[in-house]
Amino acid sequence: MPWHTSGRFAFSPINVTSKKPYRGINTVCLWAAAQAKGYESGEWATYQQWQDRRAQVRKGEKATLVVFWKFANDSGESQSDSDTPASGSRLLFTKGYSVFNAAQVDGYAPKVDTDRPMPERIEQAEAFFRGAGADVRYGGNQAFYSPSGDYVQMPPFAAFRDAVSYYSTLAHEHTHWTASAARCNRELGKRFGDNAYAAEELIAELGAAFTCAHLGLSTEPREDHAQYLQSWLRVLKADKRAIFTAASKAQQAADWLTARAAQTAPQLEVAA
Repeated sequence: MPWHTSGRFAFSPINVTSKKPYRGINTVCLWAAAQAKGYESGEWATYQQWQDRRAQVRKGEKATLVVFWKFANDSGESQSDSDTPASGSRLLFTKGYSVFNAAQVDGYAPKVDTDRPMPERIEQAEAFFRGAGADVRYGGNQAFYSPSGDYVQMPPFAAFRDAVSYYSTLAHEHTHWTASAARCNRELGKRFGDNAYAAEELIAELGAAFTCAHLGLSTEPREDHAQYLQSWLRVLKADKRAIFTAASKAQQAADWLTARAAQTAPQLEVAA
């Protein structure tokens, strides 16, 4: 399904108190909940956080689970976008929290998303991928990343039905591009074995969703999703933590692309 919650806006869910975006697996969970229930706001908070803002969660509303982790003796908590965060020898605790969307409470006016013109969004998306610095080549009717040549191959822009489809595919292939040892050094063979290829495709699709949300663009389902669906399900059924790892690796890739683009074009402004 397309990873956005309304036909008008694509956004990264944020906590209404901290103003920080949710990350990794939490983003996926909140997107899925918003898609299923038709929420058009990206603002979430715990029951107590809504009360602190003098808002009341309506009776009968069901919460959505998000996950945080902390190290022993740490005063703060961090969102978990990995099933195996680097903890060294320190003891790691994982906690689940119930959060509610702004659409589930009374006494609060949800933030109004800025309806930036699509040409402006496209212009910024173009600057973003140009700033990432991948070797992108055009021609043919296939989109792929070549590990041996270290380049991204794309069909001509005119071959796509619209600009959003083009940039969604470009984000997918750029996520594959980050797997190189020189970038995110994503090695999945030891973790997933024979399912490493399917896991990488799942990471690329989640990475594209995170990147497109960052750019304020919807993610378009790829035509090859159907053929990957069975392999993705096999990975997820065989390993209950696989989705955590996939979301973590996808978040890492999206963060790397965002940081790289910002270095090249620090004036670039993107909004979810």
